[in-house]
Amino acid sequence: MSIFKFKQFDVDQTGCAMKINTDGVLLGATVSHPSPKRILDIGTGTGVIALMLAQRFPDAFIEAVEIDQLAAETASKNFRLSVFCERLNINHVAIEKYNTNEKFDLIVSNPPFFVNDLKNEEFRKGIARHANEDFFSLLVEKSNSLLADDGQIWLILPVKQANEAIAIASHYDLSLAERINIHSDENKPTFRQIICLKKGEALLKESDFNIYQSLKEHTQEYKLLLKDFFLAY
Repeated sequence: MSIFKFKQFDVDQTGCAMKINTDGVLLGATVSHPSPKRILDIGTGTGVIALMLAQRFPDAFIEAVEIDQLAAETASKNFRLSVFCERLNINHVAIEKYNTNEKFDLIVSNPPFFVNDLKNEEFRKGIARHANEDFFSLLVEKSNSLLADDGQIWLILPVKQANEAIAIASHYDLSLAERINIHSDENKPTFRQIICLKKGEALLKESDFNIYQSLKEHTQEYKLLLKDFFLAY
């Protein structure tokens, strides 16, 4: 089914190469900030993360950037039909070409991460899932230039790419402030990391998060995290 129903909004996935996935909803539900006024979602896809953040932060205005035209059109429709429509805006543009005089309190991204991996034969899905070698340098550099002095950058990535992003961030005086190690279950190794970068020095907060407690049964922490969004909880 192309329409995914949440408690406070619907997400039409028509035309989006990458559908709603666990990475996106985990990031949208996990990001923390005292009171962001301006948020930037890089590579919004369906717009699900932007919509989740609009629900979580009722005083925030969210800008979304999406390079794929069909995905941008779908996100635009999802924004327009939501109760948060007046606080959401989509930009069909590559992040490197996105220009604004605004600074953002919060920048989020569930970016493509298969750097140097075999490219997907389906071109548009390839854009959504794969990154060129310099992508993370570009992402961190651009995010840093758009970030308010006390702002935060939140990303979800596989461990290898998360470490690459952290190393690149250090060149821009961005420090790792938080790292959440995501596991399928308590017996599995970390397969994703949610990282938070801040300007200047930061005291690292680190934690673990398990998605499943048994086969097809989510943990209580997963259900609690997503209870404000998923109809099942």
